[in-house]
Amino acid sequence: KKTLLKYFGRFSPQARANVKTVTMDLNFYYQDVVRACFPNAQIVIDRFHMIQMLTRSFNSLRVKVMKTFDKRSRQYQLLKYPWKLYLKKFDELEKVHSRYNWHYKDCLTQAQVVTEGINTSTALENSYNLMQSFIQVVETGNTHELKSLINCQDQIGTLMHKTLLTFKH
Repeated sequence: KKTLLKYFGRFSPQARANVKTVTMDLNFYYQDVVRACFPNAQIVIDRFHMIQMLTRSFNSLRVKVMKTFDKRSRQYQLLKYPWKLYLKKFDELEKVHSRYNWHYKDCLTQAQVVTEGINTSTALENSYNLMQSFIQVVETGNTHELKSLINCQDQIGTLMHKTLLTFKH
């Protein structure tokens, strides 16, 4: 933080006042630096880091829900082994061709695996749907819908709720 303040302090106050926007990730110190050095700048959060933070929050909830089940149960297996499927866009999941998986001893499409997995918990299902909607809204640039999603009142995981509060702030 000190290094950044020193670096940007080399520029004149007039030059720093002319800065309109600063794009950054969600590092706590960067906000302080931007507010101290660029009084007129609007902070813009990098879309990549927003989605990354949201998917990490969802993944944390998935693991928490998964650990509530017996390790040999179908629910545990559906949430554990195909974990990468939950992080893909639902539109990109295979919906026609089912494949046999020995973990849950059934033939399911990727979409069926995800749907059955998220149905194990209301909070998990709501968080998944929020994450999918959020990704779509960020890609389309619909700021009105983005604000609506950030103010979501559904039952979601604690970390997901904290993530939305961070975005709101």
